[in-house]
Amino acid sequence: MDVYAPQAWQPHERPTLPGSPSNPDHPFWTRVAFLIVGFIVAITGGLGNALVSVNLPYLQGSLGVFTTEIQWLPAAYVMANVSMNLLLVKFRQQYGLRLFTELFLVLYAVVTVAHLFVHGLGSAIAVRAAHGMSGAALTTLGLYYTLQAFPAKHRLKGAVLGIGFSQLAIPMARLFSSELMEFGEWRGLYFFELGLALVSLACVLWLKLPPGDRIKVFEKMDFVTFGLFAPGVALLSAVLALGRTVWWLDTPWVGYALAGAIVLIVAALAIEHNRARPLLNTRWLINPNIARLATSVLLIRVVQSEASGTVGFLQALGLNNDQMLTLWWIVMVGAVAGMVVSALYISPARIPGQLLFSLAVMALGAYLDSDSTNLTRPQDLYLSQFLLGFGGALFVGPTFISGFGAVIAAPNNLVSFSVMFSITQTLGSLLGTAITGTFQVWREKYHSSILVEHLTQLDPLVAARIQSGGLASLSAATTREANVLAYNDVFLGITVLALFTMAGLLVHYLWTACVTHTPKSVPNAQAGMTNVSLNNSGSR
Repeated sequence: MDVYAPQAWQPHERPTLPGSPSNPDHPFWTRVAFLIVGFIVAITGGLGNALVSVNLPYLQGSLGVFTTEIQWLPAAYVMANVSMNLLLVKFRQQYGLRLFTELFLVLYAVVTVAHLFVHGLGSAIAVRAAHGMSGAALTTLGLYYTLQAFPAKHRLKGAVLGIGFSQLAIPMARLFSSELMEFGEWRGLYFFELGLALVSLACVLWLKLPPGDRIKVFEKMDFVTFGLFAPGVALLSAVLALGRTVWWLDTPWVGYALAGAIVLIVAALAIEHNRARPLLNTRWLINPNIARLATSVLLIRVVQSEASGTVGFLQALGLNNDQMLTLWWIVMVGAVAGMVVSALYISPARIPGQLLFSLAVMALGAYLDSDSTNLTRPQDLYLSQFLLGFGGALFVGPTFISGFGAVIAAPNNLVSFSVMFSITQTLGSLLGTAITGTFQVWREKYHSSILVEHLTQLDPLVAARIQSGGLASLSAATTREANVLAYNDVFLGITVLALFTMAGLLVHYLWTACVTHTPKSVPNAQAGMTNVSLNNSGSR
C-alpha cells in the first residue's frame, strides 16, 4: 500500500490538509484523555525552558560561568526552535508529526541524561538546543491533542485552550523551581525536565492521534533555504540574547553577527521570493493584513516582557523568589482566567473586541506598576500582575485565530504562517527582554547622574546617611533609587506601547468597518482548526 495514498474518510472526519489528524467521534472519557495529554505535551514544550530561564543566575553559579556565557542557554533554545519550525510543517505532511515528535523527544531525553553525567556549559547548551527542536513539535502536537477533545462546533474553544496552555509555563516555573533547586541544585531542574520528556513520550505512545493523509512535499531547494535561514536566525538570536549583557556598541562581534544575520536571512528570502513553490511565501507575508498581525504579536511580546521587569524590580529591592510565591500564584490565576474567558467567548465576530480589551487590561496593569517606590512589595503588585497575566492569556488565542482564516483560504501558506507566528512569539520574547532591559539600564544611568548631582553634605538627610553607614551605604541607596525610577520608566513605556498597539488595531477595525460595512470575521476558521501548526512557546 502506498503510504502517501489518501485514505478513505467519512465527510466529517476528513482532515482539511495533509499531515493533520482526522476528526473521528470519540467517547467522552477518550476526549478527557486527549485533553489531559494535550496539556502535558504542551507544558513539556515550554516548561523546561521556562525553568532554566527563571533560574539563570543560580545556574550560572552552579556551572561556574560568566554572565555572558549563561545567556547562551535561552539563545540556544530559540535558535533551534525557530529553525525547526521551518521544516516541521512539511515534515509532518510527508512523514507524519508523530515520527518527528518521537524522534526529538527521544533525542531530548538522551541529551538531558548525558548532561546529568557530563556537567558543563557545552552540554547545557546542547540540552537547550535539543529542547528547542522537540519543543517545535510539542506545542503543535499539544494543540492537536487538545482539539481532539472537542466536537466540531466547539473546536475554536479547543484551539484557544491548546494555545493558552503554553502561557502557563513561566508562572508555573516560578512557583516550584526553588524547590527543585533545593532538591538537587541544577540537577533538580534537569531531572524534572527528563521526567517531563519521558512522561510526554509515554503519553503520545499510549494515546495516539487519529491518522491523517500524507503527501510528498519536500524539494531540494527547501534545504538550501534552511541552510541560509537557520544560521541567520541563530546569529540574530545570539545578538538579542547577549547584546544587552556585553553591551551593543562595546563588543565588535555583535555587529558582525547582526550583519551576518541580515545577509543570510535576506538571501534565504530572496531565494524563496523567486520560487514557484516556496517554503516561505514572501508575497503573502508582506500582505498588509499578515504584516499587521505579525507586528501586533511582536509588540505584545514586548509588552509581556513587563513580567521580567517586575522580577528585576523586586530583586533590585533585595527580594528573592521565595518571597514572591503568592505573586506568581496570582499571575497563574490571571493567566488561567484569561484563557478560560477567551475560550468561553471566542467567536469570529468577537475577536476584535477581545483583542482590544486584552490590550486595555495589559496597559492598565503596566500603568499601575509605574508609580512603584522602594517600599513596594509583592502584595502591592497583585492587581497589576493579575491584569497582565489575564490580558496576555486573553490575547494570544484570538490573535492566532484572527490570522488563521487567511491560511485556510490559501493552505499552501501554512509553513509561512507557522514560521511567522513562531518568530513573533519565540524570537519576540528575546526581543522584548532585550528592549526592556536596555531601556532600564539607560534610564538607570540617567537617574543616577541626576541623583548624584543633587547629593551634598549640606543636606541633613545625606549627612545622616553618611554618618550612619558611610559612603558605601549612600552609594547603594542612590543606585537602588535610580533602579526604582528606571523600572517605573519601563512600566510606563510598556503602557504607552500597549496603548499604541491598541490604537493601531482600533483604527484598522474602524477603517475596515467603514470600507466593507460588514463585521470583520475569520472565514472558515472553525472548520480549519484541525490544521493548525505553530510554535507558540510563551516562554519569554
